[in-house]
Amino acid sequence: MKLFLDTANIEEIREGATWGVIDGVTTNPTLLAREGGNWRGVVDEICRLVPGPISVEVVSTEADGMVEEAFKLKDIAENVVIKIPMGEEGIKATSILSQEGVKVNLTLIFSPNQALLGAKAGAYFVSPFVGRIDDAGQDGMILIQEMVDIFDNYSFDTQVLAASIRHPIHVLRCAQAGADIATIPYKVMKQLFNHPLTDKGIAAFLADWDKVKEGQ
Repeated sequence: MKLFLDTANIEEIREGATWGVIDGVTTNPTLLAREGGNWRGVVDEICRLVPGPISVEVVSTEADGMVEEAFKLKDIAENVVIKIPMGEEGIKATSILSQEGVKVNLTLIFSPNQALLGAKAGAYFVSPFVGRIDDAGQDGMILIQEMVDIFDNYSFDTQVLAASIRHPIHVLRCAQAGADIATIPYKVMKQLFNHPLTDKGIAAFLADWDKVKEGQ
């Protein structure tokens, strides 16, 4: 499973790039607005730091406007993927863009039927929001499994990009369900490194080494 960072914070992305395990980045208008300043400059820097797919979202609500924005956004860098919200207009735009060879991340997916429409429209990624589904009292991971099964049945090239990841267990269950990608907030990504037994083991090794040095 590929791991993306879900952030527009340059410092978080710069640190993440040093780990050697980050395959891409997802942004949205909220994340970019949170950073302030020149959003185009932020996207430029993200694309420079991470060579993998960088999702940048349109803000138009009609297909024609989405397509127009998409062609402008894709010129920022070769690794930009256009993020488009699910809906009739979004599917129209996705169909047009995919036929033009533009990679689309169809976002705000909450049902397997929406995912199927996205795959039929030629989306490069479809992004189910597992955390928000959990918030509504359902199990977001069931949606991931349903999407993986459908795409496998018909050999769709569209990749399942699990979004709205809230904690490390979400990451584990996405991997178990066969998601192609999980896009993970910086805080949750940092938690993946840690386990109390690892910390305990390191402390024990260092203490034993100090004893060895004292005896020399």
